Amino acid sequence: MISGMLAGYCLRKRIADSRDRLYGVALAWSGDAMVADDLVQETLMIALQRYQQLRDHERLNAWMYTILSNCWKQYLRRTRATIDVDELDICCEQDAEAGSSALEVVDRVRRAILKLPPGQRQTVTLVDLAGFSYAEVAEILDIPIGTVMSRLHTSRNALQKVLANFRSQSPV
Repeated sequence: MISGMLAGYCLRKRIADSRDRLYGVALAWSGDAMVADDLVQETLMIALQRYQQLRDHERLNAWMYTILSNCWKQYLRRTRATIDVDELDICCEQDAEAGSSALEVVDRVRRAILKLPPGQRQTVTLVDLAGFSYAEVAEILDIPIGTVMSRLHTSRNALQKVLANFRSQSPV
């Protein structure tokens, strides 16, 4: 009885401790700090309510990102009328003060990621930001591994074009 209570406490603590990692991915997906915070809060609430359903505690990380992905899909469904993905283009605007500082590069990459379609954005951030394998991303997003590979290829090519454009416009 006591060991079960201790295990439950440890699992709940691990869930709570995952907040910062979840927030980073949610922010990359949404581009909005308030939305990211709401997504993470909802994810944590669901995970804490349902932690006893998790059979393999080693899969906690993937389980949490699956919940986050489902929360993100629900958010997109609720806000579909205000988000027109077709109008998003994958280019960067160059302003007069553009330079090649590390912060500007990070900002450009973030903006470019936000312009990717949601599926590509999720895939590239889960692989390249969160460090999940293709198989784990397929499981988290509930898509075939071939789709993960295709989305990753397409999103990386788009980002590479944006960054090449940025580098060619930056003063040397």
